[in-house]
Amino acid sequence: MSNQPYQGHDGYDPYQQQAQQPAPQGWPAQQQAYDDQQAGQQQYTQQWQGQTWETQVQTPVSYQGYQGYQEHQGEGWGGAPQAQSPPHTAPAGPAPDEDEPSYGPATVAGNSRVTDAQRARLEGRSPIIEPGLQPAGLTALLGLLLAGAAAIGSYALLVPLVVLQAVTAAGWFRLNGMWPARQGIALAFAGALTADVALLVADGAPAAILGTLGVWVLLTLVLQLRSHADPDERMYGLMATVVSAALAIVAAGYLAAEADAVTVGAVAVAVAVVVRALPLPTVASAVAALVAGVGAGAVAGAITDVGSGGALLGGGAAVCALIGHRVASYDYPSRFVHFTAGVALPLAAAAPVVYVLGRALA
Repeated sequence: MSNQPYQGHDGYDPYQQQAQQPAPQGWPAQQQAYDDQQAGQQQYTQQWQGQTWETQVQTPVSYQGYQGYQEHQGEGWGGAPQAQSPPHTAPAGPAPDEDEPSYGPATVAGNSRVTDAQRARLEGRSPIIEPGLQPAGLTALLGLLLAGAAAIGSYALLVPLVVLQAVTAAGWFRLNGMWPARQGIALAFAGALTADVALLVADGAPAAILGTLGVWVLLTLVLQLRSHADPDERMYGLMATVVSAALAIVAAGYLAAEADAVTVGAVAVAVAVVVRALPLPTVASAVAALVAGVGAGAVAGAITDVGSGGALLGGGAAVCALIGHRVASYDYPSRFVHFTAGVALPLAAAAPVVYVLGRALA
């Protein structure tokens, strides 16, 4: 038996002979018959004529696949070109108008959106929109309710305080563009209610606020670690939840503060926010609001037992209220932000100062 490879008889090459065989003669006729049959069926088929991104931009997939198939078959069995039947084109929509917007291809990842704040910065406009007179009026109303309820007692003060804490939790999430965030809002509000109950049980001891705040930060960390979101999203959600819970819990400082201090501070915040919302230049409005807060604190201090220290307490509460008002104005806030964060943040931010200065002046 020879070890040489098989050479065939007299140089016979089966692959070369196969390439030289003529192509089947019946193929174009069969293909033409098939095309005629398909064209007859399409007469009874409803065709979509809308201008979508498929009919305007992309070449129909069926035509591409069929054209490639025809090009491949056009070479024949032996590499020689054969007569081809006309391609079976898919129905195309009407020609797009030049004035109509063009459609791009569909994507899975989506398109990046330029926020209103980014667009404002690109156009040279300020991304800061202040809440205005209506939210300021609601802040003043809530502040006066806090002031009046504090004069009655702790349990009366609890009613407007719970409203303030709920609006604070919801407003902070919406200010950060996270909506709906029912779980985060519920968690922050639950922390605020826990702090309120702890303060009532502990007779206003500030340790109840600090303890609740520490427990809620730890609870938020545990819940975020169990989340399956991306690391960036988890960090963003963690920070938003912690800050929202902290603001809502710190607002409970009104329960721990002296009743007269709450009255003076809440009145000062109410007056300062209303003056700040007046149609004045920004610097002039801020200065006028600070002066109004000092004056309102002095008047309220003279009525209560705070005395001459009411001006200092009113000034400190007014400064915190202006900071909260400014925070609620950042990054093109929506109307919902103005009526939540814009209403609650001035009062919530003033709570620590009211507690500290109230204790000091007592």
